[in-house]
Order: sequence, then C-alpha cells, then structure tokens
Amino acid sequence: CGSCCNYGALVCLQVDAFRERITSEAEDLVANFFPKKLLELDHFLKDPSINITELKEIHSEINLTVPDPILLSNLHDGLEAQNAKKRKLEDGVTGTKVFVMPGGMMKSNANLVDLIEKVKPEIRTLIEKCNTVKMWVQLLIPRIEDGNNFGVSIQEETVAELRTVEGEAASYLDQISRYYITRAKLVSKIAKYPHVEDYRRTVTEIDEKEYISLKIIVSELRNQYVTLHDMILKNIEKIKRPRSSNADALY
Repeated sequence: CGSCCNYGALVCLQVDAFRERITSEAEDLVANFFPKKLLELDHFLKDPSINITELKEIHSEINLTVPDPILLSNLHDGLEAQNAKKRKLEDGVTGTKVFVMPGGMMKSNANLVDLIEKVKPEIRTLIEKCNTVKMWVQLLIPRIEDGNNFGVSIQEETVAELRTVEGEAASYLDQISRYYITRAKLVSKIAKYPHVEDYRRTVTEIDEKEYISLKIIVSELRNQYVTLHDMILKNIEKIKRPRSSNADALY
C-alpha cells in the first residue's frame, strides 16, 4: 500500500542521512582530528607528571601500624601458644581480624589516580573515533564480485587494523581495573598481616609498575593515531574508490 511505500522511502532517506553523517565525521577525523590528537599526546608525553625519574615520588604511605607483639607470661602459656599455632597451621594460616581501618578509609595512591583520570578519557576517545572510521570504511566496501578486488582488500586490511586498535585500547582499560583490584587485595593482606613487610613492598612495586605502564599506554595511543593517519591517507584513493569502475572519489 501507499503508506508502506512512504514508510520505506522515509527509512531510506534516514539511512542515507546516517551514511552521509558517518562519512563527514570520519573524513574530518582522519584529516584533522587524528593529527591534532597525536600532537596533543606527544606533548602530554613531555609533561613532568609522566616523566618522574625518581619513582619514590609516586609512592603512597600505607597508614597501617604493626601491632605490638604478645608477650607470654610463663612456659605453660608458651606451650599452649605453640599448640594453638600448630593447629592453625594445620587448618590454614589465620591473620589479624580486621573490623575497621584504624585511620579510616585506606586511600588509593593519589598520584596514580590523578594520572589514570587523565589517561582514561584518551583511551575512550581512541575507541570511539576508531569505531566511527571503521564504520565509514565498511560502508564503502562494494558488493562482492569476481576480480578487481585489490582495492577491496585494502579496505578490509584497514578495517582489521582499526578493529585491532580498538581491542588494544579496550585492553588498556582492563589493565587499569586489574591494577586497582590487585592493589586492593594487597592492602587487605597488609591489614590482616601487618607484620609481613613483603606485602608492603609489593604494593610499592605494583604502584611503580602501573606508573611505567601508564606512560607506555600514552605512548601507544600516540603511535596508534600516527599509524592510522598514515595508513588511511596513503590508501585513501583505494579506500574510497576500491574499483576503477566506481564513481569519482569524494576526496
């Protein structure tokens, strides 16, 4: 009926408008946003906050005191304690029961939290922009035909590279989450076993490792913008006109 035809025509118009919007956004991203962002990240890599050489400066104090040792009053108490210790070792090691932190909430490493809050938006931005450009290239892939598919293979390689960059950027977010979880477990261990120095040293070690990892992440984000910008511009004609029989390129 006529109403169905009108509805179909309206949907087609909306789809065409969507394609035009994606095309406009993606072309602007490749031509302007990618080079601008790679320069911003290159400048960020020179910021003093991400170039601390003495890693002691990013350490965070663990405000958990070591309890006083228990003094045994006589030999009988000593034997009882030894037997109790033996039973605990047989049943599994138990530590200090923790009902509340003495100094209130145990804070995260403020230096790293500040840096993470600067890096996370950059990761999210790369994922979103790659998704837009990937959709644009996918919409440019022509229908399947025999022969004359060299340009199509370039489009497919570009899509694969964009998908890879998306996946790597998402893994950076997972890495940050794992850092917080690992650190929380270690701090919990310190609260339960405050007399074990190795737990305290391990927290310091993972803080230093995360600081170094964050700088590497920023460097990788910059490199990915450089690589995508270079790859797409070098192959822009084949990406937009994969087959010689297609209409003239828009670029």
